[in-house]
Amino acid sequence: MSDKVSEKNRTEKKGTLPQLFFGAGGIYACFLYYGSLQEDVFRYKFEEDGKTVTFTFIWLLQVMEAGANVLLSFAALSYLGFTRGIPYDMFGLTGFTQVMAKYCTNAALANGVSFPVATLAKSGKMVPVMIGSLVLGNANYTLRDYVQVAAIVIGTAVVGLDSSKKKNSESTFLGLLFLAGSLFCDGMTGGVQKRLKGKTAEKGIKLQPYDFMFWTNLFMLCVAFVFALLNSEVFAGLAFCMKHTEVMWLIVKFSICSALGQSFIFYTIAVFDPLVCSSVTTTRKIFSVLYSIIFKGNTLSGTGWVGVTIASCGILSDIVGKSKETGGESKPEGDQTDEKK
Repeated sequence: MSDKVSEKNRTEKKGTLPQLFFGAGGIYACFLYYGSLQEDVFRYKFEEDGKTVTFTFIWLLQVMEAGANVLLSFAALSYLGFTRGIPYDMFGLTGFTQVMAKYCTNAALANGVSFPVATLAKSGKMVPVMIGSLVLGNANYTLRDYVQVAAIVIGTAVVGLDSSKKKNSESTFLGLLFLAGSLFCDGMTGGVQKRLKGKTAEKGIKLQPYDFMFWTNLFMLCVAFVFALLNSEVFAGLAFCMKHTEVMWLIVKFSICSALGQSFIFYTIAVFDPLVCSSVTTTRKIFSVLYSIIFKGNTLSGTGWVGVTIASCGILSDIVGKSKETGGESKPEGDQTDEKK
């Protein structure tokens, strides 16, 4: 009897080809455009009084992005219903670590790290996540996991070194430090989220996807707003955006893509399963790198392309590994908000 029920559940999770195109297409469209807009925001430059001025209000950017996610997820939960017994302390902690990770990633881009290097490096966040999960979540990893991470790290290092050789390279030591800080925060997030899942499981609380999206982004919004106030970015940043409306619309579209992209992720998980969604989001990162190289002027030499290939193999290995772990069946996963990092 249980086998029939299990088979029925797997059948219900198959979905249709048009639904796959809708979900995967939405993820690709939103996050490819998201990455392009993110790059454009920090590439925006203009001359003012003989000086080159750029967008530096990173905390304000975090406020607007988190705000868009809060609004959309609040609307969804108002219709679906809010879950009771939410562990606010754990959501507050994961919200803090995630917003710090996103701030450091944006700060890395603002300080000259190229988008391909940042994206590939963030794909190697399994390194700090592994460390954080081992320390905080008591997790175990296989040899395949370590080899996969090594491929991503080595490939990213090759791409980074290739970029640094170019005369027009804007990579800076400070930017790389921010990128390292982002990876450290990712590691903390991974450990905290494992504890969050364990705590909700103990209490018998079944969280909806939009619960993750709403509460995580709400705490991210609060933290970002406090830092924006402390850094005097709120009014100065808004004045900058009102003066340079091109940047303002880039940020608005960037925030909308972030919120819509998360909704497409949740749709794909609901209709299919986390493995299918993971396959889509993982390959999306590779296409984001290729898009940036081809259309954004981040040219690479032959050595750089070798690095991209090595890192891509490591990223794709993640899909194969998850497929073998689940045996092709749906395997529940927690928060999917790391896609936009």
